[in-house]
Amino acid sequence: MGLFSKLIDKRIADYQRELIETHYQEVENMYRQIRGWRHDYRNHIQTMKVLAANGDLEGLRGYLDELDTDLSTVDTVVKTGNSMADAILNSKISLAKAKQIPVHVDARIPVQLKMSELDLCCILGNLFDNAIEASLALPQEQRLIRVYMDMKNTQLYISFTNFTAAKKLKKTGGRYLSAKGDGHGFGLVRIDNIVKRLDGYLSRNSEDGAFTTEILIPQV
Repeated sequence: MGLFSKLIDKRIADYQRELIETHYQEVENMYRQIRGWRHDYRNHIQTMKVLAANGDLEGLRGYLDELDTDLSTVDTVVKTGNSMADAILNSKISLAKAKQIPVHVDARIPVQLKMSELDLCCILGNLFDNAIEASLALPQEQRLIRVYMDMKNTQLYISFTNFTAAKKLKKTGGRYLSAKGDGHGFGLVRIDNIVKRLDGYLSRNSEDGAFTTEILIPQV
């Protein structure tokens, strides 16, 4: 292996470690929020018991209305059936929401995956980061990320679609260019390498201001 190849491998490995650390920090933040919700839940129960004991039905109704509004922020929690996918998707949804980017997710993983959690984390994390980065270049009202995951026979199907500022992105050397600067293109390379190693299929398509990545990975 030449010196250049070794340097590239080292930079990809460094980027991968940085990526994983970032993902787990985001996941930890999400679990910290959940622990806070559990603590608040007990307080809400006690408050409603007091209102009910005092016969204050109007107060109880108003409190429930406030809770209903507040809990709408929790409705974005995704439950795919796979704990790693849940952790990454939910942490990224929270990040996208903080940046005023709507996210629509339809994701199911009803079987035990053959691929490693590390590979799944890298694929989902990179796809979501790329979609968020592209969305930030758009006016807020034009932003949208769509995620779809399910089993197609014995293969895991992953699809990410986001809108972009360009009507059609340009390819160089068979790859779409990353607009995120030096080093960020390694995320795309990492996805390609994982899909290739797992004998999967990957397609990227840019049309009419929408960019879609589709991945199929055998699970048998």
